[in-house]
Amino acid sequence: MIADYHTHTSFSDDSKQDMEESILEAIRLGIDELCFTEHHDYLVKKASHLTDLPLYYQTLSNFKEKYKHRIRLKFGAEFGMQKHTINEYRADFACYPFDFILLSSHQVDDQEFWLNEYQEGKTQVEYNQGYYQAILDVITEYKDYSVLGHLDVIKRYDRQGILDDLKVEEIIKKVLKQVIADNRGLEVNTSSYRYNLPDLTPSRQILKWYLELGGKILTLGSDSHKKADLAEHFDKVTGILLDLGFESFCTYDHMVPTFHRLMTKEKESGLKSLEIVLE
Repeated sequence: MIADYHTHTSFSDDSKQDMEESILEAIRLGIDELCFTEHHDYLVKKASHLTDLPLYYQTLSNFKEKYKHRIRLKFGAEFGMQKHTINEYRADFACYPFDFILLSSHQVDDQEFWLNEYQEGKTQVEYNQGYYQAILDVITEYKDYSVLGHLDVIKRYDRQGILDDLKVEEIIKKVLKQVIADNRGLEVNTSSYRYNLPDLTPSRQILKWYLELGGKILTLGSDSHKKADLAEHFDKVTGILLDLGFESFCTYDHMVPTFHRLMTKEKESGLKSLEIVLE
């Protein structure tokens, strides 16, 4: 089974991808389930990056009906949340029947990572520590989410290189323990290959800690902003997750997770061949 749970279209401010074209490409690729997670970021000090939720919901609802016999489409969002914007997200979440919410951190104190605004004037350890603390502050208070999106995404924008997770181990483990205590999960974001990062997102080390602490809920997401990136490297990442000791991944319906067995294409193909022989 292939389920991509992090995809963007022109409903997000940073994508020009037509939604129906993404759906048709997903069908062509044999994707079983596609969850759209359009960006929704409230900012206070600058212009917010908000999805037109009414139009997005209606458009997706129409496509769900049109393609219901060819692919399962899910209604999600990527909430780029900060502690001072929690109330805005609570109001939006209450208005729509979301299947899935990615909770991400794109800014701290309304300062963008990709512009180096947040990192400027801080040591590498300080801005990494502050980033994870900001996530912990949010999830201690806000619970209406499914998984944390690209947990160590700040590495993508670190001009000083990749900080060793061991240097901020304590705060990362606090985040993971909170996620597990709340029966929430982590996304494995395969855009790490697209951005030429040296490890997965989150890293193998973070995923090992998560598993050792009792974490089980995982989703796979391409973070695609164009149809060519849908479900990229899913089979490779599945093999890595199996090697790390994970056994399953999740899909969602109305915020409720369903567990599926992790399986590479080779193994799935072998099982299907065996079933044919047994029949």
